[in-house]
Order: sequence, then C-alpha cells, then structure tokens
Amino acid sequence: MTRFFAVAPLGVAASLFLTTALSAEQWIQIEAQPSLTQATEAARGYAGELPNVVGFNLPGRWHAIALGPYETEAEAEAARRALRAQGRIPGDSYLTDGSGFRDAFWPVGVNVSTLAPVEAPQAIEAPTEQVIDAAITPVELDETPAQARASERQLNRPAREDLQRALHFAGVYNSGIDGAFGPGTRRAMSEWQAMQGYEATGVLTSRQRAEVLKAYQDVIDSLDLTPVVDDVAGVSITLPAGMVEFAEYTPPFAKYTAKDGSEAQVLLISQTGDEATLGGLYEIMQTLEIVPMDGPRSRDKNSFSLTGTNTRITSHTEARLVNGTVKGWTLIWPTGDEKRHQMALEAMQASFAPTEGVLPDAYGDGAAQDIDLMAGLDIRRPEKAGSGFYVDNKGTVLTDAELVASCAKITLDETYDAMVSASADGMALLTPTESLAPLAVARFDSHLPRLQSEVSVSGFAYEGRLGAPTLNYGLMAEHKGLSGEEDLLRLAMTALPGEAGGPVLNSAGAVIGMLAPGSAVVPEGRSLPEDVAFAYDMEKLAGFLSQNGVAMAASDGSTSEADLVSIGRDMTVLVSCWN
Repeated sequence: MTRFFAVAPLGVAASLFLTTALSAEQWIQIEAQPSLTQATEAARGYAGELPNVVGFNLPGRWHAIALGPYETEAEAEAARRALRAQGRIPGDSYLTDGSGFRDAFWPVGVNVSTLAPVEAPQAIEAPTEQVIDAAITPVELDETPAQARASERQLNRPAREDLQRALHFAGVYNSGIDGAFGPGTRRAMSEWQAMQGYEATGVLTSRQRAEVLKAYQDVIDSLDLTPVVDDVAGVSITLPAGMVEFAEYTPPFAKYTAKDGSEAQVLLISQTGDEATLGGLYEIMQTLEIVPMDGPRSRDKNSFSLTGTNTRITSHTEARLVNGTVKGWTLIWPTGDEKRHQMALEAMQASFAPTEGVLPDAYGDGAAQDIDLMAGLDIRRPEKAGSGFYVDNKGTVLTDAELVASCAKITLDETYDAMVSASADGMALLTPTESLAPLAVARFDSHLPRLQSEVSVSGFAYEGRLGAPTLNYGLMAEHKGLSGEEDLLRLAMTALPGEAGGPVLNSAGAVIGMLAPGSAVVPEGRSLPEDVAFAYDMEKLAGFLSQNGVAMAASDGSTSEADLVSIGRDMTVLVSCWN
C-alpha cells in the first residue's frame, strides 16, 4: 500500500487519504461560505482561536469550515456544546461524518489523513449559582442533536424533499427541492427553529419535523387540490376543491363558486374562436369586476395573461388558442391569504390542459341578461362618467374639473388612458397617453347668440350607457349668471349631470361655451327650477386654453341640423373616472 501511494499522483493520494479519514471520524461544521475567498478568510479567523480548523470544498460552489476530526460522535457533540456555550462557534454549528466534504483548501497543503483526532474536552466545573425557589415549567426535548441527526439519516429522499417543500412553504427555504440537506437547508432549519423559539441547531428533531410538515399538510388539506376533467368545457385542471365547487355553465365560462365562505372563485374558459376571439376576450375580461385594474398584462397572437389586485381580491387569468378554440381559466382569491393562493395558482398552472370538447355558445339557459353583466359576471363601471370635447388634433380634451378630480385612472371613451395636464377655475385639460386622431375638433365662435335663440349641448346624459352622446336643445336665457357673473351663460334647458363638460353649440355648430355642473355654480342649499343650466362662456375657455398652449380653431360658417348632430357626436368624448 505504501508503494502504491509513493507512485500515485498527488491528487489521487490526497483524495484517498481524505475518503479514509472522513469515513471514520466526526466533524463539527461551523459554517459554509459561497466563495473561496470568503471561506479562506473565515477559516483563518477561526484558526486564530481554535485548533484543527480545516476548510473543505462542498459540491457546487459552497465551501465548509470544520473542526476535527473527532474519534466518536459523542466526543464531537461534547466539543460542539462546550464551544458553543463559550460563544466560540455559531449556535447553528452541527455534526457531520464528512461524507459531503471534498478536497481541503485550508490550511494550504494540509494532508487530512495525518490529522490526529482532537482530544475530548475536559469537563468544566459549573459555577455555584443561587437557587431561587420558583415554579418553572421544564422544556421537554424529544431528542438530543445527536439523536435528531440519527433519526434524520433514516429519512428517504421523498421524505427529505417533502421537508424542503414544507420549509419553503414556511418561508425559510428558497433553494431547489433535491432532498440534499446542504447549507441552504440547514440555514432554513435554523431559521425555522429560531422563529418557533427553539434552539437553532440546524438539525430538526423528529417532533420539529412533524410540526413543519403538519403546518404544510394542513394547508394542503384545506385546499383539497383535486384533478378535475370538465368534459363539457373540454378542460383538465387541478382545482382547490376545498375552496370552490361547480355552480353552472354560462358561456364562455364554467363557473366554480366559493365553498363554505372561502371567497375564492374559478372560471374555466371555453369557446370556439380564432385570434380575433382571443383578442376580444382579452379586452372584455378587463372590463369585469373580477379583474382589478392594477396588475401586469401580457398578450401575443396565441395567448394572454391578466393579473389584477386590489384591497379585496387577486385575480389571475390565462387563455390560449387551441385548435380553433379558446381555452383557459381564471382564479379569483381573497387578499391576505397569499400562501394558499400561491399553492393553488401553481397547481392550476402546472396542470391545465385542453381536452376534446368546447362549451357551446348557447349552453343551457345561459346567464342573466343585463347590460351590466357579461355571462352573469358584473362588468366594472367607472366611479363617475361625464362629457368632454376635443380641442386639438392630438386628442387633447377639455372637460369639467370636478369630474376628473381624485381619479386613480381616467379613460376617454372607456378605451384610451388620459391624464390631467392642467386644471383651473372649474375646467380641466386631459392629455391622452397616446396621440389620437379625433373625427372632429371644436371650432369656436366668440359672438354670443341673441337671447332666446336656440342652443344645444352635446354630452353623455346617461353616462355612457347609450354608447354615444346625445344632443340636448334649449335657449340662451342670459349672458351672465344669476349673481351677475360675467364668465357664465344661463341656459333655459333641463340638463343631466352626465352632460357637464360637454360643448355648448350655436346653430352653426360652433362652440360658445362648456356646460358647467350645477354644484359648481348654484350655492349650496339652493334649489333652482329644472330648466335652468349654466355654462362657462367662450372667453373663459379661451383664456384657459391659451394659458396651456392650445390654439383654438375658429368657426367657418353655418351648418344644417343633420350636420349639427354629426359635429356634436364626433367632437364629444365620454370621460370616465375609475377608482
């Protein structure tokens, strides 16, 4: 044997020495570092205080600092306890037989096979303490660290992987599920022990392992993740059967509603269609109350995903084209239950698969018919909606300032996002986030119509429910307000709140003012006749627009009644405030 080592390459000889030494003794692993530089510095620091410090490379990129070798596990454990009590090694140091160690990097050139076993520590006489007569509840330990490590060795790989999953669920483990209890798993165990008030040894006892697994299993049991094959919808997926149950088919959805007050919901999506159908569904889903506005969205020609979150729910939708059909699903979950939500979401994402069959458009009795519903689901409506009108060819909109105050989101015609670029004296200017090309832009006339001549207001009297503006006719009653305000026009007209912000037109279709909300003009506590309305006059509008860089276009003459309707419709825009 000696002759063999004499002629063998140094690396082989060192490896054989290492294997022989490590398989026979015990070591105390103090810590592990991700880089060789950090590990060398740590080993050098410990070596200044302790004998027999050895640095080993670990599988992957980690490096261990260890003490040893010790002849028996009992001696190693006694040394670990003594050194930890003296504060000379970390509390999460643990014993190992060294089977995971590879070649040594510290001290440089060390021959591990020649290291003599470390002598067992001498018993330290405990100092005399004053005994206080008090009732103390003893802490029952189910296993010593040595016993815990011994019982841990009995775990097979599936059991080790289950424990890693449970630690991941507990929020302390973020590495791979591989069944190998390396530095990452040990740190997770120590962190869990510290969180629960246990001594952070880095090795879970049998009872502690049972606690970790039970917390994880209780959640799994409450979810009752169950494979479901819905032959009508043509979808196979794992659902949280403990939280939802099948309710009905309302094309294009198979609905699974909350069970036992869980507040969770699932929709399975199934309909015949193509790329246009997929795109339409993508737009429609975003109008539903079950898809909050805040959250990431992504779409390509074959699939889309939608995530929305508010203070009440989190919603996630995925859909894709499959052989002439659109198949997908939506998970709606109450906020504040993130761990269970994530587990259910991951199970659905991993298991979703289209099968034969597609939900017919007219399946069963269908959903309740209502313009505020889509397949029986509430369509999200703005907090308030009113009127505005285009004042330049870039799509800039003039509207009522009160309408767009304190809005989380503003849209034009419920399609284009816009922001308030200026606001003053009851007026607001909206700039779309993308350039628009309006069908018509306001043309202004500084000449006021004669008293008692006909005027009209173009606006969304019913706040968008009709889908287009209406023209409301009245008379010019006075060129000032009731209290003599010079920048107001009084109209003999019955106006609705949704028309505020709409343009006031003369008989030629020119803008002579903007309808003002009654709340901005009428003193609080006063009630005026129904046929009294007010508008900001052209001079006031001109000053505001000029101050904000908008060049006003002048009117070019008279127009017919039919043209008046067309002009009003094309320049007027629905302004919606979302919260």
